[in-house]
Amino acid sequence: MGAHADTRSDGRAGVRAPAPAGVCPVLLTPFRPDGEVDEDGFVRVVDHLLAVGARSVMFPGFASEVLALSDDEREHLSMVLLERTARREDVTAVVSVPDYATHHAVRRAARLVEAGADAINVLPPHQLAPPVESVLAHLEQLLTAVHPVPVVLQHAPLQTGTALTVPTIRALAERHRNLAAVKVESQPPGRTISALLDSETPIPSIIGHAGQQLPDALDRGAIGVQPGCSFTELYLRVWHQWEAGEPAAARRLHTRMLPYLSSWMQDVNVIVGAEKIVAMRRGLIGSDHCRAPVRELDDGERASVDAFLDEFGAELPEVGP
Repeated sequence: MGAHADTRSDGRAGVRAPAPAGVCPVLLTPFRPDGEVDEDGFVRVVDHLLAVGARSVMFPGFASEVLALSDDEREHLSMVLLERTARREDVTAVVSVPDYATHHAVRRAARLVEAGADAINVLPPHQLAPPVESVLAHLEQLLTAVHPVPVVLQHAPLQTGTALTVPTIRALAERHRNLAAVKVESQPPGRTISALLDSETPIPSIIGHAGQQLPDALDRGAIGVQPGCSFTELYLRVWHQWEAGEPAAARRLHTRMLPYLSSWMQDVNVIVGAEKIVAMRRGLIGSDHCRAPVRELDDGERASVDAFLDEFGAELPEVGP
């Protein structure tokens, strides 16, 4: 699906709106050592991802340190992203709306679509455990406001304790065919992916959580993966090998990555920190600074990043400014 793909659907009947497929990296937010946003670094990351073959990108997410960004920073960087992707007909810009208040979420989503977002990612409200009826009302209003633009529903029960269940999501998707896919971050994700496809109108899945379960997800019919962005080339190789009918080669590469991914993903702060070190060492960003409060990587965790770069360095060349 490109930036200007036809995403029309009947809303309450007909085919489901197309969702961004393939490898869709979640952009990191570069900060200078003083903690200010490094906009030039952000642009460099976006341009690099498009240059190596990513055909969709997402911002902001947990990997973007979204909780550490002000509303103005989040809005500004989203507009920078849309400006960089607008020139590419073959790229889908997915912009996330994690706002808790329905009032803000609906208006932000509509504004982003007006500015050129090709798809919206929505993180359902979860702080203070709102009742499922309120969460559904939030999603219904957002889906209606951006129709027919595709919406990806982020299902991250471990991080959010969301009240949504697969049957609830199925019912919502039947009412709104622009609910194009679910980003599955449940653990394990496989059963959720299969259950979503086992619907009257199948609901595609995009796997998150650094793609730790990517081969199983692909076996079960997942259409995409949303990992971090500092070693996108490796995920693209796995994806292309799988699509080329070489699942054994894809599994071998994924198996090499898995010890690092499973270690870092034990804590969101760790994988964000690891991704930033990799990006800095490659020349994508100038600093690996993460905004406080954060759990700094210890010597063992930093050693694992060194080992990762030793193993994959030849496949992840330096980029430079």
